Amino acid sequence: MTVADQNSNGQPLPNSFPVCVILESQPSQNIWVKERWQAVGVSAGGVDKGGVRKVFDEAGVRRYLHGGFTVALHADECESYYYNLISDQPRCFIVADLDADGRPTPRVISLSFDEAHAYLEGEQEVYAVDVPPELYRWVEAYVLDNYVPERKIKRKRNNWTASAEGRSS
Repeated sequence: MTVADQNSNGQPLPNSFPVCVILESQPSQNIWVKERWQAVGVSAGGVDKGGVRKVFDEAGVRRYLHGGFTVALHADECESYYYNLISDQPRCFIVADLDADGRPTPRVISLSFDEAHAYLEGEQEVYAVDVPPELYRWVEAYVLDNYVPERKIKRKRNNWTASAEGRSS
């Protein structure tokens, strides 16, 4: 994967973007599940290489910062990035593995609807969070430089009644 050397403003585009994931644990009201996990956000910039640290703990709610991730863009996913960016609520997708206790461990961060859907089909845990502004601008520059939406053309339908009448005469 190679990202264009510069965006339209002449600024160099990085090949990847470092990010951290914030996961939250809350006590569950369900008698069968001890705690409920959700992704709270993605933070631009990497602080720890693969490290996990608790950043919040109050009234049973705990937040953990998972560092050491990068988001890489691929030219064949540009259409999916484009539709994500123009949606009402652009999302960053976090793919996680669950351990035996149900605790998620993030594995992949993506901005592609299609990639997230593929992981969901594979029964992975996928969380969707808002895209940080820095990441949004980076993906937007990449899409503007590498993607031109195809104009949708309505196909003309054949008049099947006229052709059927022509054969029977």
